[in-house]
Amino acid sequence: MREIRLYDSLSGELRRLETREAGKVRIYACGPTVYAPVHVGNARPFVVFALLRRFLEQEGYEVTLVENITDVNDKIYDAAREEGVSSDELAGAMSARYILDTDRLGLGRPDHEPKASEAIPGIIDLIEALIDAGHAYAAGGDVYFRVGSFPAYGKLSNRTLEEMVQSEGDEARAELKESPQDFALWKAHKPGEDTSWPAPWGAGRPGWHIECSAMAERLLGLDFDIHGGGLDLVFPHHENEIAQTEAARGVPLARIWMHNGMVRLDEEKMSKSVGNMRLLRQALDRFGRDALVMYFIAGHYRQPLSFSPEALDDAARSVERIREFGRRLDPSAPGPEALEPFLKRFYDALADDFNTPAARAALFDWVTEGNRRLDSGQQLGIGGFAEVLRSIGMEHLLDPTDDAPDSVAERLAGEREAARGEGDYATADAKRDELAALGWEVRDTAGGPRLVRRA
Repeated sequence: MREIRLYDSLSGELRRLETREAGKVRIYACGPTVYAPVHVGNARPFVVFALLRRFLEQEGYEVTLVENITDVNDKIYDAAREEGVSSDELAGAMSARYILDTDRLGLGRPDHEPKASEAIPGIIDLIEALIDAGHAYAAGGDVYFRVGSFPAYGKLSNRTLEEMVQSEGDEARAELKESPQDFALWKAHKPGEDTSWPAPWGAGRPGWHIECSAMAERLLGLDFDIHGGGLDLVFPHHENEIAQTEAARGVPLARIWMHNGMVRLDEEKMSKSVGNMRLLRQALDRFGRDALVMYFIAGHYRQPLSFSPEALDDAARSVERIREFGRRLDPSAPGPEALEPFLKRFYDALADDFNTPAARAALFDWVTEGNRRLDSGQQLGIGGFAEVLRSIGMEHLLDPTDDAPDSVAERLAGEREAARGEGDYATADAKRDELAALGWEVRDTAGGPRLVRRA
């Protein structure tokens, strides 16, 4: 195994991955709040941690990946009222939509996808432990974490107390709090809310932050290896998770806190609340899953990533370059030792804070050198190229059946060619668009039209 280093937001340093249990990595990544369809920005952590899992497995680790679904939240209640449906109905529909959309990325599912609504007993137990230890208090049916009882509060976000005043979405209840920095662990049932659970301090529902602490502890235990999520979760969400768990249990929740940068559109964070979204399903329909994955790995996970059609088109061209190179490889030929340095560069880059741009550069240098050798008449086998593609979720690019058009695509291509022959270019263009919707691009070559799978 290589020495793997990841940037830890808590210490502000690159840290060696030292797992709680030898040979095993346990990861918890915060998933979406399901009140609307997921957008491209929501997909970034899903892709980052799915590919991190693949790399760690390639290195020989046994990986457990947990990504929660927040289906109990103020935003869900508000959106359900606006749409005139129950919060359960909306959360159920959006959860199913999220799974359908992210399935299309072709990276597999996390090992566990717990829902907050299914974790209520553990949440109540954790809140009771905090109350018993003096770190939380009940007030008016709510329960709040007493920030002043935890001197290390703010160590993740490095904010002052004055910068950590927390609103609970109901300013009328602020007077219940001992301090403006205190945050809700439990919220009393309010008129117009259609779901609640019984608890020792009154019927209601959990606050956002306590949900993840309870679910992570139940599935991964304490002091697990990596806790991840978007950079926007550092405060208050992850700051509060740290405080809750350490105050109740006396040990850290996680060893490394790993945060991905935001996807930006028009110089702002892509966000449902801002309204500057590109839905994931729309991007998949237009650009294809391979182009989206290639787009994500083109930027370092810790840096912001700008979304634009041009960036996705460039990613699609990169995927096609890999596919074309794969077509030239001979499965029966050995993989040349001369290309081994590219393989080492690729994995060394991933071991150095999961540097996918550097790994991608090594991959395309490999393609360039491989094409040069093939042009000179040398035969090249697949060798380590297959495992490299698996690490970025694109092993199917070496599958010959991935390139074979089906009967529908062949029929449309024939109809397009017939229309072109008759000078009916409007019909020809319409057939081309139908092919594009099915994932095929028509390339007019000297030998006639050719169907190529879109990235």
